[in-house]
Amino acid sequence: MVANVGSLVQPVTRAQYQAQQTPVPLNLFSHSDQQLQWQTSIAQGNSPTGWAGRAADYIESQKINSSNFPVFFSVAGNALLGTGATTQPVAVAPGGTLQLSGFTSSAASQARLKAMNNLLTLDSGVALAQAANSTLANSISDATALGAALAKGTPLKTTFPTTALAQQLQQVARIIQVSSYLGMTRQIFFCSLGGFDTHAGELEAHNTLYPELSQALAAFYAATEELGVAQNVTTFTESDFSRTFQPTTTDGSDHAWGSHHMVLGGAVQGGQIYGAFPTFELSGPNDTDTRGRWIPTISIDQYGASLASWFGIPDSALPAVFPNFANFASQKIAFMG
Repeated sequence: MVANVGSLVQPVTRAQYQAQQTPVPLNLFSHSDQQLQWQTSIAQGNSPTGWAGRAADYIESQKINSSNFPVFFSVAGNALLGTGATTQPVAVAPGGTLQLSGFTSSAASQARLKAMNNLLTLDSGVALAQAANSTLANSISDATALGAALAKGTPLKTTFPTTALAQQLQQVARIIQVSSYLGMTRQIFFCSLGGFDTHAGELEAHNTLYPELSQALAAFYAATEELGVAQNVTTFTESDFSRTFQPTTTDGSDHAWGSHHMVLGGAVQGGQIYGAFPTFELSGPNDTDTRGRWIPTISIDQYGASLASWFGIPDSALPAVFPNFANFASQKIAFMG
């Protein structure tokens, strides 16, 4: 567990926050803004790239993988987290396919496919059209590579629950199984579980959500052990923010700030809490105001840099992935082996 992590521009205390003496993240307590900040690590202003995408830029620039298959793969829709300056993510729904439909093995169908591929390489002189053609051509190439690789996989013995998150993680496990066929030694995957905006009935919601999370993660870790790659796979959580310590009148909670996160994998130095939990006291030393909105004591930059270093990003490249990392004395958290 990594305690009290959140979006920060630089370290801040309760006194500084209340006196407005130091910059704080843009539009605090806003779902959309905090989600983007978690995905970009940029707490003020906007960023067209995510920190995992910038990590993918480095991996591709160093030709660490032996193919051009995208480093970032989402099974939960498009995510800014995986968009780089020079690399683009790929997204597919669990059980879905990237393959084009409507083409068969008949001569006429193959002629149409060939004609379409020729059009994608045609120099139209229009930059927007060229970019769109390139994106579609890359998608077709990725789909072909993924389909061929998955066809070489074998059914996993690990049983996954039928929940949405478990199915996402099962898809990830299947792709990890065939990573060598894709020419990949470094990949980043994105899954998602919603439903935590619990302004009312929080305990009832958690009674459903936490078993889903627990059972899905347990199955995924078991699958990595089955595949013999547990030491090479690290799973971590991120979220827009935590919830107020003070409940609402409808047995829920409101938007807050610093939150606590799980890191799971064979390379994790587990069984510990890294960082420190806040003082759980309304108007206490870690509260922004009077409702129990904890001021983070570990930044997204530190959390992400710790993961990125294990992933293979050298210290010299970390400032390009986390531009504000130096604001936190470039201090990583030692939860990875």
